[in-house]
Amino acid sequence: MPHALLPLRRFGAAVLLGAAAVAAHADWPERPIQMVLSFPPGGATDILARAVGQKMGEALRQPVVIENRPGAGGNIGLLTAAKAPADGYTVYMAAVTNAAIAAAAYPPQQAHLLKDFVPVGGVGIVPHMLVVPASLPAQDVPQLVALLKAAPGKHNFASQGPGTLSHLESEVFKAAAGVDITHIPYKGSSQALPDLMSGSSSLMFDSIPASMPHVKAGKLRVLAVASSRRMAMLPDVPTVAESGLRGFSADNVFGVVAPKGTPPQVLATLQRAVRAAVEAPELRQRLQDQGVELRFSAPDEFGKTIEQEFRTWGQVVERAKVRLE
Repeated sequence: MPHALLPLRRFGAAVLLGAAAVAAHADWPERPIQMVLSFPPGGATDILARAVGQKMGEALRQPVVIENRPGAGGNIGLLTAAKAPADGYTVYMAAVTNAAIAAAAYPPQQAHLLKDFVPVGGVGIVPHMLVVPASLPAQDVPQLVALLKAAPGKHNFASQGPGTLSHLESEVFKAAAGVDITHIPYKGSSQALPDLMSGSSSLMFDSIPASMPHVKAGKLRVLAVASSRRMAMLPDVPTVAESGLRGFSADNVFGVVAPKGTPPQVLATLQRAVRAAVEAPELRQRLQDQGVELRFSAPDEFGKTIEQEFRTWGQVVERAKVRLE
């Protein structure tokens, strides 16, 4: 074979291989997709993952199977997804704010949301709200701050546990308001809320689904939402920032990511499925009623949001001197 023809033969082979790869990705997915998350069934992350996963499955014409891998501040699920083949058949529903806190509060782990994954798309926020016992005389945030300042060191705040968003939000509140209050950690909302309702603690940042039944029953009072803007389901409840603590913002961001190295064509297909799910009107309304604000963000925007959350909560963890094993 003349040497001059070899480059042409190689070029032709490369073109054929490239075309075969494109054709293979065009047929993707050919089997169910696994969505890993770092929390047990029944919580906000699980509710969000199952709802979005079902709609993604409709768009992809393949089931999206949820795998709950809780533990170690979210690191077990994170590592499970990071070690999966980068073929698009495993994605991770990232509780971004929790991951940012865990990365700063725990010793270095084997997986990292920023280093081992690529963003597929942001799906929304699940903010907490600031609740107090109905017996507490404070009717709004300024009154609560005045009450706490009048008795430094004599009031407690409850949280879902050390190093949780519920804990760190309260630390930010404490610093921004300039109040002296004591942290009482619990193992989740279910353990914290009875003591909060009894008045053992004076405030708590908690999830809307967990606290709202007690607000409706008249046992708790909601003073503000922690998000950067008001919630559609609570249009008359101000944000903490609107209530006088400027700069306070804890959106509790969620989104879908995939292991680093996932092919671009597959990522594009996943992104379209995530967007179709998040923008489904019926799903948006159903989750809004549960305290979830669906907001799609494209990969570049979502990636910047992840980086910002890691910077913000890394600084909060450092200031609060939170260290967990």
